[in-house]
Amino acid sequence: MDVLIQLLERLLHAVGQLFANPFYYIGVLFIVLHYRKQIQMERKLFHTRLHSLLNETWRTVFWGWIGGLCASVLLLFVGVNIQFDVVILLWVITVILVLLRVRFLCLAYAVGILGVAQVILSWIPDMASLNKTLPMLDIVRHADIPSLLAIVAVLHLLEGMLTHFQGARMATPLFIEGKRGQIIGGQQLQGFWPVPLFLLVPLTGGSDISLPWTTLFGANLGSGWTLLAFPAMIGFTELTISKLPRKQARASANLLYLYGIILLAAAVAAHFWSAIVLLGALLSIVLHEGLIRYNQWTEEKQIPFYVHSTRGLMVLSVVPNSPAQEIGIQTGEIIHKVNGYKIKTKSDLHLAMGLNSAFCKLEILNEEGEVRFLQRAIFNGDHHQLGIILAPDQEALYFTEHRPVHLFSYLRGKLTGLLKNDSTKSM
Repeated sequence: MDVLIQLLERLLHAVGQLFANPFYYIGVLFIVLHYRKQIQMERKLFHTRLHSLLNETWRTVFWGWIGGLCASVLLLFVGVNIQFDVVILLWVITVILVLLRVRFLCLAYAVGILGVAQVILSWIPDMASLNKTLPMLDIVRHADIPSLLAIVAVLHLLEGMLTHFQGARMATPLFIEGKRGQIIGGQQLQGFWPVPLFLLVPLTGGSDISLPWTTLFGANLGSGWTLLAFPAMIGFTELTISKLPRKQARASANLLYLYGIILLAAAVAAHFWSAIVLLGALLSIVLHEGLIRYNQWTEEKQIPFYVHSTRGLMVLSVVPNSPAQEIGIQTGEIIHKVNGYKIKTKSDLHLAMGLNSAFCKLEILNEEGEVRFLQRAIFNGDHHQLGIILAPDQEALYFTEHRPVHLFSYLRGKLTGLLKNDSTKSM
């Protein structure tokens, strides 16, 4: 009971540390700017918004806290060793990396760089004189890289869970340019969560009560311990032209689970054998890049899914709270007939809907090719096309261009238009 009371006391103190840390607010600010840009793009492409800035921001912050508390409980049994100045240094590295590429907003890259730097410094003779000139080098030399790798691993296991259960919800439909210049549909799955970690760390004189359990890394907590607030950011962004959002989310989650397990094994090995530190640091970066490249490689080989066919018009997305969502139309289904009229083009759809201004009957082909019969009354004020967002045809005026960009280009990116010569860029 005494241990539980002290943990709660230390937790309240660590929460105060978190709210005094500017880097946590930097993470939240990035999320706000990210969703703001996303909503602006949705309005430009579809003349409506598919997400709410306030709702998405609160949701990501809320689940970031839930995930952070769960990860913190798990890390209580790992016994990581990390100092406050190392946390600051990691965030400084992360901010610099984000200025170069938005997708570098991930602790895996900063920890990997720090680990490689530590190994390189260990090869340099007469480091004492350099430490006096550059005190930051002493922070790098004494950083516990195995502990940091374990934190990265646990965060990616958490990211895999959030991606699995929420990734499809955050899908944004896009118009993009295919290999042959044809405008096709796609789904961009992206999400970022500010995760507050509360890490059990050794502290001389921090507590006179020993812990009733032994940590994995065997950290010396008997002489004193406390909780350290560590604001972290996790997130992912992927583009698919061949899979439904829920399938892409599951595939991405499985890869994140694999990455987390491999890196956790490397962290444990590096803790007991220091020669593995360089390998673990390199794996942190290389495997993370490999996940991104693997997804891009697999997508390049696939046939575009979000295109119209002779069977009808492909549903790219559905506007929230619209008649289409009410009657159960889903992304990836095909509008085959409307009011008994076979649909091949958007003009056919508008003509068929005009056959009965008060009622609409639809024949929908689901993912398995089975026919579903849906119907609904049409009221004044109902969304255009019942709230169905169709895959693009070659009359689309705008599409998005995808290539790696730095932070400022990402935030000010615009749409590429067939009639305009400006660009929207993504991570």
